[in-house]
Amino acid sequence: MIDREALICRHNPTLHSADTTSPLTIGNGELAFTADITGMQTLYRKYKEEHMPLCTLSQWGWHTSPVSKERYAYHRGDLVETAYDSPRGTVHYPIEAAPGNEEVYHWLRQNPHRLNLVRIGFADYDRQQSTEWKEEELSDMSQILHMEQGILESSFVRGGEQYHVESICHGSRDLLQFHISSKAFESGAAVLIAFPYGSPDISASDWDKPQAHQTIWDGERSTFTRILDHDRYEITISCKERTDFIPLEDEHHYCLKPQHGDELHLMVAFQKLTPFAEDGTLQKDRDDFTELSEQLLPEYEEGKQETVESWKQFWHKIGMVDLHESSDPRAMELERRIVLSEYLMRINSSGSRPPQETGLTCNSWYGKFHMEMYFWHEAWLPLWGGSDLLMPSLDWCLAQLPKARENAARNGYKGARWPKMIADDAEDSPSPIAPLLIWQQPHIIYMIYLAYHVTGDVSILQKYRALITESADFMVDFAQQNAEGFYELPSPVIPVQECHDPRKTANPTFEVEYWRVTLLQAAQMLSVLGETMPQAYLSVAEHMIPSPQADGKYLACTGRTDTFTDYAKDHPSMLMAYGVIDSGRMDEQVVERTLDQVCDFWDEQSLWGWDFAVMAMTATRLSQPERAIDLILKDTMKNVYVTSGNNRQVSRDDLPLYLPGNGSLLLAVAAMCAGFEGCTTKLPGFPKDGTWKVTYEGITPIP
Repeated sequence: MIDREALICRHNPTLHSADTTSPLTIGNGELAFTADITGMQTLYRKYKEEHMPLCTLSQWGWHTSPVSKERYAYHRGDLVETAYDSPRGTVHYPIEAAPGNEEVYHWLRQNPHRLNLVRIGFADYDRQQSTEWKEEELSDMSQILHMEQGILESSFVRGGEQYHVESICHGSRDLLQFHISSKAFESGAAVLIAFPYGSPDISASDWDKPQAHQTIWDGERSTFTRILDHDRYEITISCKERTDFIPLEDEHHYCLKPQHGDELHLMVAFQKLTPFAEDGTLQKDRDDFTELSEQLLPEYEEGKQETVESWKQFWHKIGMVDLHESSDPRAMELERRIVLSEYLMRINSSGSRPPQETGLTCNSWYGKFHMEMYFWHEAWLPLWGGSDLLMPSLDWCLAQLPKARENAARNGYKGARWPKMIADDAEDSPSPIAPLLIWQQPHIIYMIYLAYHVTGDVSILQKYRALITESADFMVDFAQQNAEGFYELPSPVIPVQECHDPRKTANPTFEVEYWRVTLLQAAQMLSVLGETMPQAYLSVAEHMIPSPQADGKYLACTGRTDTFTDYAKDHPSMLMAYGVIDSGRMDEQVVERTLDQVCDFWDEQSLWGWDFAVMAMTATRLSQPERAIDLILKDTMKNVYVTSGNNRQVSRDDLPLYLPGNGSLLLAVAAMCAGFEGCTTKLPGFPKDGTWKVTYEGITPIP
């Protein structure tokens, strides 16, 4: 048995300075709070300007900026779409901003955007004004994230006074807790509560438009009602101690401090309110509000214990890998990345929505989630014993089936087509790339199959049957049969490797094999339910066009003989067709030559975080464990794992963290430990030279 507590604790992130590349985050999958070295969001300006903004984000917290005073929103019908030729005739997608239609295009692209709910930090208070702190005023800084408990503990000295802060995000509620102790409360220190307007930028905050939003403070209930155009939410403050709550001269800013003593037990609860109707007015009527104060908030210690218990349950059930007895000097770094990735994916990528690439830490692409990354965020979960954490986002997909049907029907397709870039409204966002991507389409089928395969729970198939069939129905209708009887994936299409011209691209290797695998899985799952396997699924799967190759290597897509010269950059996606899914049709020797060519000629610095996992999985299937280790730990700009455990894309200022890298690492490690179904080699991804001693629990082979 692995000593799980010891394993987790030896990798608890510890900081002794304001490391702006690696602020630490607490969360529960629905709400997250990212803190600086003070355990709060005190040095907000420094973090935002240098590397990563400090945000409080939720799954439900979205904002829509009105088009103008006269009009609230644009709609899909206002958009001029780009026409493409296809085997079905002319099809239309929101790719280019047409002349005269630019405002509509960019507004729909940026709205709705995820919203920073609040900033909570320290400040000095004097006469209705607050003074920002600076890092140079702090000394003796120490911070540790107790991952096993979900508690962030921070201490520092300022002005000769010691501060100790305990920061907690409740295990299952939209609730933050802070226990602060310092004698400085008696000499002007206070807690700052500040509310921004919404913004599509990385910080999800606009602090320069105080007149554009409202904060209604109910002093009797200690409740703030926030109104941002047609969007509303509520925050309730609860303290164990008697406190003074002071509105500041800066609108939407407040200070909080205990009336006596040097301790403050602060609880901050959040709730989304029903938005105003689109044609509504900005009124202050509260008749339809759900009163948060009427809900029974737990006492501070009770909430803390509930959080600790929630994390105990997670760490007890989730898979674990112990490498500490290995002599290879890289082993501890890999173990660190594994356990930190488990923590980060739990708080960012296991909630009630498919995650955005930066989760609930900060905004990327306006806070919208990218469905093609859904796989990398959550496919690892069933294999590591976390199928239940996948279900909430699948429930959301089930609820959005009508939107996915509309998306398919726009161009005359059957079934449900899943967009790439969407907000909580599930509307396909305009983009020069996103609407033409297709590799997100099979993800839902594949992950449902994983969850069923691992658990054997037929009720999963019963519940998500419509997701399986309608996703597959689109795939069958999208594939086109050629004169030789093969089914192709025709243009216009943009493959995983997004640098290809959609008008000239067909049959990308990974997508072709992924179509085959998931259509067969869909048919098999329907058979488990006692239904006849749909002949159309089987026919298309069994007659998919062979993946393109030349000179004994797989190509990115049909006709792309310059794959390893002009296109040797970005994602080497042809490796995914064997390394990740193995459709049963890939030639092992051809795959090996392809991997060799990628390792020798690909632009290494252009590879993304999850590409290294893909290559490591490919090397594992090819019985090359030494190469698998080298690849999963490759030292490049986009494979950096900072103190917090986040996969930082150093070359991208807009991606200070990249959770698909963390999720893909966990998927790759599952293959390296438990292998693939039918694999007879123990620990196939680890060298057998005696330098690696690996123990794992709760991880299932990849089917």
